[in-house]
Amino acid sequence: MSQVSTRSDDLISQTALTVIGRLAKGEITPLDCLDALEARVAAVEAPVNALPTRDFGRARTLAQALMARPLAERGPLCGLPVAIKDLTEVAGMRTTFGSPIFADHVPVRSDPLVERLEAEGGIVYAKTNTPEFGAGANTFNEVFGPTRNPWDTRLSASGSSGGSAVALATGTAWLAHGSDLGGSLRNPASFCGIVGMRPSPGRVATQPAAPMDRLLSVQGPMARNVADCAFFLDMLSGEDIRDPVSLPKPASGFLAALGTGWAPKRVAFSADLGNTPVDAEVAAICRAAAARFAEAGAIVEEAHPDFSEAHESFNTLRAKGFAISKKALLDTHRDKLKPEVIWNIEKGLALTMDEITRAETQRLTMYQRTLKFFGAYDLLLAPGTIVPPFPVEQRYVERCNGVEFDNYVHWLAIAYAITLVACPSVCIPCGFTSSGLPVGLQVVARPRADATALAGAHLLEGLLGLPFGQPIEPRVRS
Repeated sequence: MSQVSTRSDDLISQTALTVIGRLAKGEITPLDCLDALEARVAAVEAPVNALPTRDFGRARTLAQALMARPLAERGPLCGLPVAIKDLTEVAGMRTTFGSPIFADHVPVRSDPLVERLEAEGGIVYAKTNTPEFGAGANTFNEVFGPTRNPWDTRLSASGSSGGSAVALATGTAWLAHGSDLGGSLRNPASFCGIVGMRPSPGRVATQPAAPMDRLLSVQGPMARNVADCAFFLDMLSGEDIRDPVSLPKPASGFLAALGTGWAPKRVAFSADLGNTPVDAEVAAICRAAAARFAEAGAIVEEAHPDFSEAHESFNTLRAKGFAISKKALLDTHRDKLKPEVIWNIEKGLALTMDEITRAETQRLTMYQRTLKFFGAYDLLLAPGTIVPPFPVEQRYVERCNGVEFDNYVHWLAIAYAITLVACPSVCIPCGFTSSGLPVGLQVVARPRADATALAGAHLLEGLLGLPFGQPIEPRVRS
């Protein structure tokens, strides 16, 4: 039994690292954590719909098994509950991928990512809401409905890791898993005032799917602050033979990188990466936040790599991936797929080899330019997304600053440009709009320099000193 008070609001407001420290000392138990989460879910979940699938029974069974071991043998997570995005399979838990096709799917095996977390002492208790197959940066689907932004429930939480971001913001999770192709971790982090990291490709091993060597989509950590996010990446990372692009766990941990005292010497900021319109208020907030690096002795300049081919390259490569991975579903369940998914699959099926070759060549060119760019700069900073949160009923952003977007992913260019060049990016809260909505800033480092991106994000987080990191009560507005 616990020897100290474990009132739900006390536990929920603490950082993941603080809770793990208490678990490691035996001050609290994993069951205390699950009780606190269940009470918090009952209090705040209904208006936001972040965790549509919960299994506290399964979680308590795992917790009791873990508690039968000595404290020193419970793993570094020590029984901390973790939420998993509903695109990733968890054995014995309903996993829908946000699609009516899989509404009743209960896998018998977990994804390698989940196996790793459980081996490290994590306990999965919930699945976070996502758009169908993660397609689109607004979290809604025909199985569970929309996830709403807790800062204003009339608005979108973005996506596709919207459920994870909202769970963190409202205190129904200490750590939540996400995935990112065109900003699916970074956009929700920006909209919800939490931290989301797109790590380098291969940093987090997962179950491969066709195409087996894909590098655009990654799995990553989400948390309420940078230190918790860095620790979570330590737990997620590591090589797995089942994932042919997975990277070995680095000798020095990502959390340890935050304590080295590293500071950038030269930082680049770009409000638009040269390829997208950006809301003027968002741009101004991000520019002011980036300028704070000067207080740490850095030179801050406006610059960015040349991403002029990003739209064409990303749209082609994304469509190719949809065609490879989802053609069978189009053939058998077309009537159950949302229009955006059908469009992406059909676009991929219509591609020519010349178009695919051109897209791959464009990507390589941008990658080479980016490597050269990071020879001059330690970090690249850019908005996490180009607009503040929009109405939840709006499927996607159709225009910005008078520019009409070509398709439902075009507004994500400030995120997918970074995706194309395989750079790690940490999106942190950097301010509020005049209406009180969060704005996020990407802190980007050269490929595979995940520790550098986290160290830079941690430094800026401290310089900004903003009132983020504590769970908020959903602001229910109609």
